[in-house]
Amino acid sequence: MPEHTPQGQSPQSAPGSNGRSPLDLPEGDPFGPGNLPYGIFSTVDFPDHGRIGVRYGEYVLDVPTAARTFDSVYQDLLGGDTLNALMSAGRPVWQGVRAELTGWLTDPAHRAAVEPLLHPLAEATLHLPFEVADYVDFYASEHHATNVGKIFRPDGDALTPNWKHLPIGYHGRAGTVVVSGTPVVRPSGQRKAPADPAPVFGPSQRLDIEAEVAFVVGAPSVQGRAVPQRDFREHVFGVCLLNDWSARDLQAWEYVPLGPFLGKSFATSLSAWVTPLDALDAARISPPPRDHALLPYLDDSDPEVIEPAGLDIRISVSVNGETIAEPPFSAMYWTAAQQLAHMTVNGASLRTGDLFASGTVSGPEPDQLGSLLEITGGKGPYLQDGDEVVLTAWAPGPDGSRIGMGEVAGRVTA
Repeated sequence: MPEHTPQGQSPQSAPGSNGRSPLDLPEGDPFGPGNLPYGIFSTVDFPDHGRIGVRYGEYVLDVPTAARTFDSVYQDLLGGDTLNALMSAGRPVWQGVRAELTGWLTDPAHRAAVEPLLHPLAEATLHLPFEVADYVDFYASEHHATNVGKIFRPDGDALTPNWKHLPIGYHGRAGTVVVSGTPVVRPSGQRKAPADPAPVFGPSQRLDIEAEVAFVVGAPSVQGRAVPQRDFREHVFGVCLLNDWSARDLQAWEYVPLGPFLGKSFATSLSAWVTPLDALDAARISPPPRDHALLPYLDDSDPEVIEPAGLDIRISVSVNGETIAEPPFSAMYWTAAQQLAHMTVNGASLRTGDLFASGTVSGPEPDQLGSLLEITGGKGPYLQDGDEVVLTAWAPGPDGSRIGMGEVAGRVTA
């Protein structure tokens, strides 16, 4: 079920009802010309299929119609009902399309032609923006891994012996990645508390969230050929927020020895908007200091060889409208470039639409924890039926601006 906002009058109503052109954004709008995230949307005027849109303030630009209007050389790539064709075209095309979009939205000479192509966001239905090929979830926050390790292994080491040497990850279920706004049905499965004589079956009693940042692969790679960190920008199209819903009771019983399965695979919520990687240049930072020597394919210590791949993304987690945590992505130990390098070092290939997520984002402070498991020390309470979880985020943009990330919302149903 797509993210849905209330339908109103026909979206051909630009300029806005306040008389101001939709091209004139309020000062500091986080969805301005420095951002331009991509999505797939439909309206009452074309309800049967989605089309590519770019968010601009509280409006969505009809990209394929704009491309035809301005006779873009890229119009064939921009006419589909997913982003996959554009994503597969590679970075030079991504940069060319982004340059055209910026020109259409900011050049005063184009205002009369562009204004009718801007649809109010409140009158649009948003869809999953691309076809997900594979889904990999990592475990990249030292703070999260330490907190969880203390809960799951109170008598052992918090971190496993391999944690500081490689980005740990697992393959998730691509077919249950859903767009923001899709209800999440409480999963059922086996669970067994340590003192119970035998497992029982039923709805999860410890339903949790994990606030994450996900990366979307555009250009594919050849099987048998690793993708080094320096080629990260050539393959990764953009960035999204992601909620990795987790049934902790199912997970605790099933995860030894092969890791997460039914406790994770029932739903993963993804933002309806993909922020282009180039929009986050001003947010690039160095990751936290590493205290273990890394093998050459993961070593990013020389900034002349590997550009800083950390990102200063500020996440906010709310449950039923109340902010419960503000995890900082800047604290992540492993970067997305290292994750991509590790994911392919064995020769595994990338496909357009591959999605890989950071793992839970947590910081060192009590108000920076990205899961209820950590916030409550494993004791709960966890999510109840009817609870709505919303993830939002922003990152520093050029000249002191902010780059808004598309929200991820989901409500638990029985």
